[in-house]
Amino acid sequence: MTKMELRMMEKERLAALYQEAIAGDFPATERKPLSAMLKLYDMGRYDALLAVEDGEPVGYALMWLPESREGALLEYLGVFREKRNSGAGGRILALLGGRYPQIFGEAESPVSGEPAEDDLRQRRIGFYLRNGFRELSYECALFGVRFRCLYRGPEQDDGKVLALHRSVYSGYFSPAHMERYIQLPLRPGEEVRPAPRWLEEGGEEAEFS
Repeated sequence: MTKMELRMMEKERLAALYQEAIAGDFPATERKPLSAMLKLYDMGRYDALLAVEDGEPVGYALMWLPESREGALLEYLGVFREKRNSGAGGRILALLGGRYPQIFGEAESPVSGEPAEDDLRQRRIGFYLRNGFRELSYECALFGVRFRCLYRGPEQDDGKVLALHRSVYSGYFSPAHMERYIQLPLRPGEEVRPAPRWLEEGGEEAEFS
């Protein structure tokens, strides 16, 4: 029987992973710049985990932690191309569930108007729902991109989940930046505010390495 484990990556391995996998696995609209990941890593707020099975890397999970450490935001989950269609993604999620008492997820909403793209987005959401997550009663928009919000954990009060979810971002961004770029929650009927890709404090777009 195969055995999978999660290993914390060093900063250099995270930087290499960004170039080798993340940049190809996720569109630019969904990608946080490497510089922001490394900043959070230095703050002790970012867990970069490599999934290893029978001694071989099979995938990764990048987790953004709130200051309280009461849970974690699953920012990126990926399985390396040669290891896909093996159930590895579900096994990674199972290990994450044992590591973090509460996990938030954000999956891009299927509202692009492109049938193939929206079908892919819906299948991503379905993957999480099959693996212990539930869809929350609120959505969000981050830097102009609309997301469905997902959760895995014991809390049944979505208001309490929302408060912890928001704390991930509010512990990093100023109130003014939160107001402009982080619509969490996105209220019913509220328009998604257009924005460039990830924008750091001070108004300059962070460099995507």
